[in-house]
Amino acid sequence: MKPLTITSRLEVYESPEELPQDVQELMQTAVEARESAYAPYSRFKVGAAIILENNKVVIGSNQENASYPSGLCAERTAVYAAGARYPDVRILKIVITARSLRHQVVSPVPPCGACRQALVEYEVKQDEPIELYFMGETGKVVKADSVKDLLPLVFDNSCL
Repeated sequence: MKPLTITSRLEVYESPEELPQDVQELMQTAVEARESAYAPYSRFKVGAAIILENNKVVIGSNQENASYPSGLCAERTAVYAAGARYPDVRILKIVITARSLRHQVVSPVPPCGACRQALVEYEVKQDEPIELYFMGETGKVVKADSVKDLLPLVFDNSCL
């Protein structure tokens, strides 16, 4: 038996105001996208904004469905739109924000497992890390230099 040690390095900012100006602006775009979420079942709204290498911004918000598995998270809505509209353009940064209509969300809300898998696919495809920032409604923001920091043992095309 040989142990395997996995480490991830994340940065924590006390508030969005501590972020670089370009990330603050991108987060504000994600906040606006969050408000367009269709979340009548979970009452949990998520917004995502992506900045591409060509300086285009692509947004997404969660879209629910009465047939629950048919809904789609904000992160995947945004990354799939970016992939469809700009298939050969690198993704530089993704920011995510979430809020509940039932209570205030003050802890950072990371992407779900399915979204991590979808995001890492694009990171592997472009062979360069994607910076990822996530927060709740207010409070701290967490930054990962790579999606792989949140999903270190990736399932990718090398597994097929």
